[in-house]
Amino acid sequence: MKKYLFIALTLFVFSTQALPQKTKLNNKLTMLVGTYTNGTSKGIYTYQFDQTNGQALILDSIAIENPSYLTLSANEKFVYAVSEMPDSTAAVIAYGFNKQNGKLKFLNRQLTKGADPCYVSTNGKIVLTANYTGGCMSAFALKQDGSLNTLSTLYRGSTGGPDAIRQATPHIHCAAFSPDGKYIFATDFSADRILHFTVNPKQTIPNALKETTNIDGDSGPRHLTFSPNGKYAYLISELSGNITVFNYRNGKLTKVQVITADKLHARGSADIHLSPDGKFLYASNRLKGDGIAIFKVDLTKGTLTDIGYQFTGIHPRNFNITPNGKYLLVACRDSNFIQVYQRNETTGLLNDTHQSIYLSKPVCIKFAE
Repeated sequence: MKKYLFIALTLFVFSTQALPQKTKLNNKLTMLVGTYTNGTSKGIYTYQFDQTNGQALILDSIAIENPSYLTLSANEKFVYAVSEMPDSTAAVIAYGFNKQNGKLKFLNRQLTKGADPCYVSTNGKIVLTANYTGGCMSAFALKQDGSLNTLSTLYRGSTGGPDAIRQATPHIHCAAFSPDGKYIFATDFSADRILHFTVNPKQTIPNALKETTNIDGDSGPRHLTFSPNGKYAYLISELSGNITVFNYRNGKLTKVQVITADKLHARGSADIHLSPDGKFLYASNRLKGDGIAIFKVDLTKGTLTDIGYQFTGIHPRNFNITPNGKYLLVACRDSNFIQVYQRNETTGLLNDTHQSIYLSKPVCIKFAE
């Protein structure tokens, strides 16, 4: 009996030690939430989020005006957040980040020289902000300590779309790096096009505008995301409520499909994300029928099939999916909570866990593993 007990204990210890350390810790994520501060919110909040049961625990917060969008560096040691202000105080802020305790340490801030920055991204060498009202994309070189140099250059958007109100002045809404790291794509909202820039590895700023991809008129292109395999790109357009599917190769976007995400034509589509396995795509809609449109992805073609719709709280802006694909969290700005949905990984459909996270004006959700 003792012999068998010894063998069982040995196998247990061996199997436990054989598990990669990251796998053990991965169940507990550190979640960062950006907010608008015209309510009771003070700025950025951090939580521990358990991606096995969908429960959240507040960790810390830091004061900043209107951090409506933020991003993590690839090594998760730095956080870059916009301060979405409608005037010359608009800025991007760099923080050191301790993902074990959720604490942020202010490094520095730089003015974007474009009002209402609403998107930020980084490749570890430069930081980009998309400045909505300013109608431009700002580029900042990074220092070795993760802090920001002063503004390197501005790239301006244009007009030309038919909406005499929403497209009367230039708006840049997103500035994203391609999966291969060689290109930058910026959504030129008021001109109904995507701007292409090349990344020069020998310089700290992008090259001048390389080319453009035109979108259907009156679209208002907003956010762009890429498939996990890097072969396809998906664009959500705010005004048309359509998703445009592209083949992606060597910096070129080739349109293969347009499908409707907002069937009520509320002209308020917002965000777009793929599940980690690339099998399902989700897009948020606001102003009418607030919710998440759900699509199945044809993995051989990249095309989409409409399979469902999940109504949410009011004004679902940004949302995100946990790295294990189990939960989809929606920042419902005007309901003052983050809704936690469990994903059916076979059907792609969503089920409300009724474990909402309550805070004022949440608009952006990011995860650190």
